[in-house]
Amino acid sequence: MGLRIYNTLTRKKEEFSPLKDKQVRMYVCGVTLYDKLHLGHARAAVVFDTIFRYLEYKGYKVTYVTNFTDVDDKMIKRARELNTTIFNLAERFIGEYFEQMEKLGVKRASFYPRATEHIREIIELIKKLEEKGIAYEKDGDVFFRVKKFPDYGKLSGQSLTELLAGVRIDVDEKKENPFDFALWKKAKEGEPSWDSPWGRGRPGWHIECSAMAMRYLGESIDLHGGGKDLIFPHHENEIAQSEAATGKKFARFWVHNGLVTINEQKMAKSAGNFVTLSEALEKYGGEVVRYYLLSVHYRSPLNYSEEGLNEATSSLERIYNVLERIEEAIVEEDKKFTLKNISPGVKRLSDKFFDSMDDDFNTPSAFAAIFELVKEANSIMENPLDDSSKTTLYYIAHQIRKAGKILGLFQKEGNKLETKTDKLIQILIDVRNILRREKRWDLADLIREKLQEVGIKLEDKKDKTVWRTFLALPEKK
Repeated sequence: MGLRIYNTLTRKKEEFSPLKDKQVRMYVCGVTLYDKLHLGHARAAVVFDTIFRYLEYKGYKVTYVTNFTDVDDKMIKRARELNTTIFNLAERFIGEYFEQMEKLGVKRASFYPRATEHIREIIELIKKLEEKGIAYEKDGDVFFRVKKFPDYGKLSGQSLTELLAGVRIDVDEKKENPFDFALWKKAKEGEPSWDSPWGRGRPGWHIECSAMAMRYLGESIDLHGGGKDLIFPHHENEIAQSEAATGKKFARFWVHNGLVTINEQKMAKSAGNFVTLSEALEKYGGEVVRYYLLSVHYRSPLNYSEEGLNEATSSLERIYNVLERIEEAIVEEDKKFTLKNISPGVKRLSDKFFDSMDDDFNTPSAFAAIFELVKEANSIMENPLDDSSKTTLYYIAHQIRKAGKILGLFQKEGNKLETKTDKLIQILIDVRNILRREKRWDLADLIREKLQEVGIKLEDKKDKTVWRTFLALPEKK
């Protein structure tokens, strides 16, 4: 069975196949550049980066587009507060975005379009909708006639009445229907604006994504992604305006990641309950944060906890420890393995990883498969090694690295996860080495014993002291 992806549009898993053989066109709604990134932004970036990586592993040529929203009400408000322009604000936060994405191991997308750089395409799309009678202008504002699109609500699976029942709609006398949404907004004094057939103004939020997706990927794309909070109204409106303009299906697969929450409430800057990405990266490092964000299935909510991040740290240390031990145990000639030399049981453990990823990118199950390989490697190394076991160990390390490349993990040189704990341990080792040189064996032994009590084993080699956590750690349930 091939790759199956849960499609929000059909509310079921479907076999993935692109419109053009081996070519995938993928658009993901990006960030609005008015403040620092938080873990919710990071989760979306890591989830779709992992999907991007896995599609490439499967042999697809992926054109991946994720945008920057660099003009909207929040940006304008924030720029005024900081006494700057939206353009300066965007430059500042785009710089921070790329710096933090690099720490998270997020690969560069194919394109990062900005709304303000695609005003022409946005205007052309609105004009097309106006010519069809689906958009209308009123006193410099342009709106989309929702009732002109009979399929409105198909993404969220509800009728227009059901979708908006109980939702407060701001009264706008310009609208023919209170549910119509803005495509173009008339300029207000002091706001950034552009010339258009309807006068000076700026684009609405929804239209920018349709215009940019079509600009880089065409009128029909294979996969459109974003957070679950974007299903309605943003993605619902994208479908309506795109398909009304072209008469074609806009996206075949709609993929949505669950939200990061704090105390079961959505993490959001507007609510003030968020952990900035920079704080998490400073405290735990990019690889730990990435592992943590992938530790829960992408469609499920992820409730933030420091305990979860500490568990991610321990999990990564276990994997790096086994990779280091394997590297020390084998020599170059042991690396010449063939699959026929590998036991079917070990091969099945490796296959479990790819079966999990084929099942709607099930990363928790994929991690479980990796830890089964770790357990098998540790079991092998409890006994004297022969040529066959060394070959098996190398195969296991190779498969863990291969899986890690897809997940954006386990690629550090030296097989060490650099954390603050690592640095503290190294300080203690350095102090112990000084004590040993001074022949103060009682204190040197005390450091060894105390480290051993907390699960850290020291090994004195000819020219250095190395450490690792105990191999007999309890297995994760």
